[in-house]
Amino acid sequence: MYFWRMSVEKKSQVEFVALMAALMSIAALALDALLPALDIIGLSVGVTNPAQNQLLITLFFLGLGTGPLVFGPISDSIGRKPVVYMGFGLFIIASLICVYSQSLEGMITGRILQGIALSAPRTISIAMIRDLFNGNYMARIMSFVTVVFILVPIVAPAMGKWVLDLSGWKAIFHVQLFFSILVCIWFWKRQAETLEVRNRVSFKGRVFVEGFKELINYRQTMLFTLIWGFITGSFLVYLSTSQQIFQEQYALKESFPYIFAALAITIGTATLLNGTLVLKFGMLRLVTISTIAYAAVASTYVVLFSSGENPPFWILLLFCGLQFFAVGFIFGNLRALAMEPVGHIAGIGAAITGFLATLMGVAISTFIGRYVENSVLPMFIGFMVCGLMSLLILSYFYFQRNRAQRTFLSN
Repeated sequence: MYFWRMSVEKKSQVEFVALMAALMSIAALALDALLPALDIIGLSVGVTNPAQNQLLITLFFLGLGTGPLVFGPISDSIGRKPVVYMGFGLFIIASLICVYSQSLEGMITGRILQGIALSAPRTISIAMIRDLFNGNYMARIMSFVTVVFILVPIVAPAMGKWVLDLSGWKAIFHVQLFFSILVCIWFWKRQAETLEVRNRVSFKGRVFVEGFKELINYRQTMLFTLIWGFITGSFLVYLSTSQQIFQEQYALKESFPYIFAALAITIGTATLLNGTLVLKFGMLRLVTISTIAYAAVASTYVVLFSSGENPPFWILLLFCGLQFFAVGFIFGNLRALAMEPVGHIAGIGAAITGFLATLMGVAISTFIGRYVENSVLPMFIGFMVCGLMSLLILSYFYFQRNRAQRTFLSN
């Protein structure tokens, strides 16, 4: 009987991980499946400067970071599940706006609304994980969720290219809608509410201000949110310029989906290893080592190719692979470290930290991305600077923690 119960619990946890990953993955699908079609969409809506195509990626992220400010507090008040349904409903409307857009402004509006809509299932999945787990076990669950989630960036560009060639760019949005409806039905049928009624708080207009005032008192949350913003910003440069780099600078249009998939696998591999290693070494140590590696790899590239001339393709692939392997250890642990002190306000905590990190990320990416025209060097300079800034913040965190420990021991 005991073993049967353990088997049921294990199966239930596997499905929970898969479902949380599915909720997150719709955002990845909406982002990555569009990459092979950016230039064609740009031509369809009258874009004359190819660099403007990056806005369809960066402003999607802006919506993804802004939406939780509404959805997070609402979920703390009425529960997690209704908010997910709101998000999927808005996503359907936003996708139709994109399909029928005749201008860049209309497409950008639809993409921002898509980001806002998909911030609901993305934010709520994190809040649900925090409702049920904490500490290193939360990081472990986050790692496994991210591994499944990473499968989408691996296949999405290839799928997007296939749909593009078969039926045109508008069909990509139709495919996104189809998968979002499937996930919504699965969530409705199989996932129970994780926020108990006794833990809910009344929704008030000042909840954001009160939540922010409480959050800034948690040094750990704020410092790791800043690091999260720097790493997100530099990584977003790659996401928004990858199509331009591989299809135009390296003339590898047909190979782009497979190159993107190969680099996504490096992140997935690291994230999978993180799920095992985090219980042995802890979140903080893994984040520290990985951030050092992140800054070191980028610095090495900048020194070796400071002339701005692009290296042979296989060298670029090697550096990107090493860079993103470090990312796989950083993202899940950073989010868990930032959320760890604020489990009692997980919804608003996930919303505000996500908003701050995304706002930083969009600003950093927009600034750096405009320089990635004929060379990959600006992207790696961004990796290096953001990595070094993250290390400075980590050093400050260690300094403050050690000082607090010395003060405690002296008393």
